[in-house]
Amino acid sequence: MTATLAPTHVTPSAAQIQQTQQAIATYIQHIDSHPDRRTGAYPYYRFHEPGKAILGTLMIFHGFSAKPHQMWRLTEYLFQNGYNIYQPSIAGHVYLLPSKNWPQVDLKPEIADPLRAKVAQDPVLQLYLANLANSENFTRPSYTQRLALMAKLRELDPRLEEIIATTQGDDDTTFQKYFISNHMDYLSNARDRLHELDAMPGDIYTLGLSVGGSVALGLAADRPDRIKKAIAYAPLLEIYGEDRRQYVNLAGPLDIKELGWDPNLRFPVGALTAAARFGKSVIQNATKFSNIPTFMVLTENEDAADIQTNQNFFQAIGGTAKGHQSFLYPASALVPHPMVDPTEVSQGMSNRFWQTLYQETYRFLTTGKATLENLEKIQQDPTLAIVAS
Repeated sequence: MTATLAPTHVTPSAAQIQQTQQAIATYIQHIDSHPDRRTGAYPYYRFHEPGKAILGTLMIFHGFSAKPHQMWRLTEYLFQNGYNIYQPSIAGHVYLLPSKNWPQVDLKPEIADPLRAKVAQDPVLQLYLANLANSENFTRPSYTQRLALMAKLRELDPRLEEIIATTQGDDDTTFQKYFISNHMDYLSNARDRLHELDAMPGDIYTLGLSVGGSVALGLAADRPDRIKKAIAYAPLLEIYGEDRRQYVNLAGPLDIKELGWDPNLRFPVGALTAAARFGKSVIQNATKFSNIPTFMVLTENEDAADIQTNQNFFQAIGGTAKGHQSFLYPASALVPHPMVDPTEVSQGMSNRFWQTLYQETYRFLTTGKATLENLEKIQQDPTLAIVAS
């Protein structure tokens, strides 16, 4: 590892800050002009006053279906301790109508249309889909429901098994033979947001949760000349669980919708396929992390991001031998996938270790090395800036 780990203080001028603010304002004006703009999902930034020395600028990316507010406590802590912050929405999430505006994978019409016609003529599937549509509290199908639906779809079109397998492979040519997808919008959107920081001097760091964690990693791999460190909390490089992965890929063409962290917004299952496909593109760029110190925080209580895939990725980028760090919360810690916000409850769990997570995030940003044993402690390290309750 040849990258410099310790940050260099810089002092942005008034002109540099103003130019950056104008670039972001132009993007916000574009959002304002869009008919599907999503309240509360706008990007925001926290910049220190001109003439004040900073440790660099952090780009922070929220999780799938969430909004920037999901990360506000961490944002505030890092801002108060010397960083400028820019937190945009991940691709499409600044807009409503996910089936129209969010990255999505779908079968090509010549394959999808005949399948949908068969589904429309099948009374069993029609009853199943009607029950889903009428369920106000529907989030995701149970294990039994997934198995039953997959069996029915394979019965309708045996080719699906072979076609869906291409979503798991690395061959983009074969994938594109069957699917249309804009999953790489996650990267192109992040590139555009990074471009808005062109006038800001000093180091840039990326940090994200879940799909936002994949975006943080993907942007770092894409711009190693600009990104100095990357932090990913439970990055969604692949969907957790073989049965869940198969369900997501098989059910996408049926336009089944699920609920995420926004209770008023249903997204198509094909949007999850796009998130996973983007994660695969990040994995394929593992060799680009040789000079980007990376910190990954995972949990055994996963229901979204595949644990083994994340651990394999950590080894593929060089692991501890290359100066990277990774920590896995054990099941007994009761830390869920959305581990950043202590008020966010998933599977009946929330992260009681959030303050030490923030502290070790700060330590990694400033020194390139976190003290991993502190992550499973409730008591904060008094030698680091204290996280307010």
